Amino acid sequence: MTTTDETAAHDTVEAAIRVQLAKAFGGVRGIIEAAVPTITFTGMWIGTSDLKMSLIVSISAAVVLLAVRLLQRSSPQFVINSLIGIGIGAFFASRTGDARDVYLPGILYNAGYSVAMLLSIVTRWPLVGFLIGSVTGDPTGWRQDPAVVRLCSRLTWMLMIPCVVRVAVQLPVYLIGGNDAVAELGILKIVMGWPLQVAGLAAMVWLLTRGRTPVRPPAIP
Repeated sequence: MTTTDETAAHDTVEAAIRVQLAKAFGGVRGIIEAAVPTITFTGMWIGTSDLKMSLIVSISAAVVLLAVRLLQRSSPQFVINSLIGIGIGAFFASRTGDARDVYLPGILYNAGYSVAMLLSIVTRWPLVGFLIGSVTGDPTGWRQDPAVVRLCSRLTWMLMIPCVVRVAVQLPVYLIGGNDAVAELGILKIVMGWPLQVAGLAAMVWLLTRGRTPVRPPAIP
């Protein structure tokens, strides 16, 4: 739960969103932990072409990272996310016997996330706005200010673009590449994962440094 002091510390929309984005991305360690299962699976597949072994090694790597987090008593959120991701991919691939299906859930996730963000923008409920609500304690109060809605819409576009690019590039490779596409999809997922997301985040931060929009609209006398 957000405290009164924490809410007061973020006197502008831009400051509130920057803080929430920093928490959501998890820093350098979170980025590395999210990439390890994909790197491990891709490397093992390139070296062995053994689907079962590649899945076992990649899941084991994620479990080791989780154990380290638990031993250090630090947040396991990002390791759990990566473990769930590789687990779902492993389920798909083990059911079909096609190694490229490890990457299908990620493609579908990005497609669904893109559609959800686009709908939120069109309906003027941009998803980034709820980051402000999580700070102020009022989930929908930010919609009272048209300037805040416009800012959140632009930020949601920036958050959506990396997802759209991933689908546009990876889906054709998945559809036409067959088993030869496994290594390509692995490399694309790594290259277009956090690096692309960080680029989108940098654009968002740049936009956030250009204004000072009050968290709450000025009171009407």
